[in-house]
Amino acid sequence: MEMANNVTEFIFLGLSQDPGMQLMFFALFLIFYVVTMAGNLLILLTVFSVARLHIPMYFFLSNLSFVDIAYSSATAPKMIADFVSEKKTISYWGCVSQMFTFHFFGCAEIFVLTVMAFDRYAAICQPLRYTKIMSANACIVLASVSWLGALGHSFVQTLLTFQLPFCNAQVIDHYFCDVHPVLKLACVDTTLVNMLVVANSGLISLGCFLILLASYTVILFSLRNRSAENRRKALSTCGSHFTVVTFFFVPCIFIYLRPSTTFPLDKAVSVFYTTITPMLNPLIYTLRNEDVKNAVKWLWSHKISLKEKQNG
Repeated sequence: MEMANNVTEFIFLGLSQDPGMQLMFFALFLIFYVVTMAGNLLILLTVFSVARLHIPMYFFLSNLSFVDIAYSSATAPKMIADFVSEKKTISYWGCVSQMFTFHFFGCAEIFVLTVMAFDRYAAICQPLRYTKIMSANACIVLASVSWLGALGHSFVQTLLTFQLPFCNAQVIDHYFCDVHPVLKLACVDTTLVNMLVVANSGLISLGCFLILLASYTVILFSLRNRSAENRRKALSTCGSHFTVVTFFFVPCIFIYLRPSTTFPLDKAVSVFYTTITPMLNPLIYTLRNEDVKNAVKWLWSHKISLKEKQNG
């Protein structure tokens, strides 16, 4: 395939060509990545360590945290390293791998967020049947379908892109291997592939976002007859979830629900959903969720008491 395309590596233009800006971006995005890793690992540790969080809502939250770790790692380490590299190159197969992993974990995040909305709908609108609807087996099935669906999406997306010949085109006007910037390098007509990409990525993003909006609309209507305390707790949980959904879905829809045209704004928008959103997710869920905050406090106090016993 490399010989047929006559391309063995690609060159990224990156976010900026200015050396001063690149150093600033290096420090900034390194901090973002460390915060992303620490925050999501903390949620994973908390959910697995605290027994009272072993319920469907936090099972899916732990899935989301794992996705965010992997999703951010698909692009951030390479981008950070490139800020201090003279030549920002990636091998042909490295580009294939990056696109596959990026779309795999990105689509998994879309499906996990959608399943989390269904979980909140079942908990608030069907409280008497909740334990039956969201049984342990049902949670495993929903999580498995999310991961398998993401795998299928990513396989199709990557195959559609890299079955095209690139001739001698090597320069990608982006900081990672995404579909639209790579398709611009193809030396054949990509109209059909562009339409398939929109159907595969754009419609998945838009369809899941509309399902989420519908589920939250139903939840809001169902809260009218609830007590003030129940409304407050439900709105707090759903509010944090909807904030995450908006931050992630709106940029994705902007990027993927259109033909293969690129705008100067695309890189900034991509930074938001590849780097900023995975960092904000644990902050939003811990700051707005009393159960998670209390569990983190308990975990921290338990760790301190264990140290005191060991020292004593």
